[in-house]
Amino acid sequence: MNELIRINQADLVAVALRPINSGEEVPVSGANFSIKANEDIPMGHKIALRDIKAGEPIIKYGFPIGEATSEIPLGFHVHTSNTRTLLSGAHDYEYHPTNPKVESVKPETFYGYLRSNGKVGVRNELWIIPTVGCVNDIAVTLEHKAKSLVEHVRAFTHPYGCSQMAEDQDNTRRILADLATHPNAGGVLMLGLGCENSGIDTIKPFMKDYDPERVKFLISQDVNDEVEAGMKIIHELAAKMKEDKRVHCETSKLIVGLKCGGSDGLSGITANPTIGRFSDMLIAQGGSTILTEVPEMFGAETILMNRGKDEATYEKTVHLINDFKEYYASLGMPCYENPSPGNKAGGITTLEDKALGCTQKSGSAPVSDVLKYSEKVTCAGLNLLSAPGNDLVASTALASAGAQIVLFSTGRGTPFGCPVPTVKISSNSELAERKSNWIDFNAGTLVQGGTLDEKGRELFDYVLKVANGEKTRNEINNFQGMAIFKTGATL
Repeated sequence: MNELIRINQADLVAVALRPINSGEEVPVSGANFSIKANEDIPMGHKIALRDIKAGEPIIKYGFPIGEATSEIPLGFHVHTSNTRTLLSGAHDYEYHPTNPKVESVKPETFYGYLRSNGKVGVRNELWIIPTVGCVNDIAVTLEHKAKSLVEHVRAFTHPYGCSQMAEDQDNTRRILADLATHPNAGGVLMLGLGCENSGIDTIKPFMKDYDPERVKFLISQDVNDEVEAGMKIIHELAAKMKEDKRVHCETSKLIVGLKCGGSDGLSGITANPTIGRFSDMLIAQGGSTILTEVPEMFGAETILMNRGKDEATYEKTVHLINDFKEYYASLGMPCYENPSPGNKAGGITTLEDKALGCTQKSGSAPVSDVLKYSEKVTCAGLNLLSAPGNDLVASTALASAGAQIVLFSTGRGTPFGCPVPTVKISSNSELAERKSNWIDFNAGTLVQGGTLDEKGRELFDYVLKVANGEKTRNEINNFQGMAIFKTGATL
């Protein structure tokens, strides 16, 4: 088993793959020497590979993750007590294309639900979508009553749909419309109140290609008994859904969202690079992946910018980054209120440290497109999506953009699920063993041996099982929810 790893030959630090006790002499994987720890180094945390001067950039992943605030002697712990971020506000960038390439290969196949618009679902669920929070309880009542009719029914409650203005209100309308037309839903009941700003007639224009046999509408104020009326519609949808059968589909039809949360110092070494290998494999087969949580790209953004397929895509990536920084500035908030306490406990020191690990999920493919919040994927390949780091908000945005599955890496663990199957990928084996009721896939075994290519293939095979119908832990636990990005004032 590896014990310390230097990720890049230029790195001034190595990462502990197990707890290292003070006084231990430990070999460094990725180097031809050993190092003596001069203090305890927790798993996932960094140790200095040489004396680092105060003010000197600290290199990890081959890039600066901050600078030393004091001298850090060889063999000592490198963390928040002696390191600070180098990041600041909006920047001017220059395009230096790296021209990455992914060689095309023949698509593999899975069994999915082919919809009338040509999109493919990996589930055939009945979704109840309130247009406004006022009818949440009605939606939940209908969900409970409908459980005997369909294999899986879910009410996606939320507090919005009224008392919003301008773009903030349109964001809600687009997210609800996107979910109502998602291919994982074989039937949708959109449930309105009747007096809300984002009523059914207002949302319909955002639903450009919905199937009227699959998406039905109910305005609660227009009927005497909204539960009775809702159940009548649900019976009609359930009868239509019973006709649906899985058919052979190519992996080029898959869109997979990429997200991380509760990361630790191993996330950027095991789980996220494994997802990156998966992403490259799917894109090579003509499929699509979506990387989001823009604030956690800060510090690694130039890597993504320079992977743009052309200069127009580069410019869109620059706007993606700077627009989010300006959003924080407009609210008087710092751009770099990150990493979280859990991240720091797991060994992540600065936002650059977190971002360089986070972007490992994107693999090495060119960036094919950049999407605004609530926009859908239209270009195959790697897409960047504007959304915050918040786990449920970002994961809902991935589903809204068209992802049938979300891959979610974690070093600390989390139980949640978004509207689509949410595959939890642990960065360390201890988490996978301790929280097996949350975790679907263990990438932590990479520290014990095997190659990243092998682990990426193992993850690809698991995703195909999920696409074929195997349930993820969040589905087994019935943990599915949604959250909308609130950006404006509330009336």
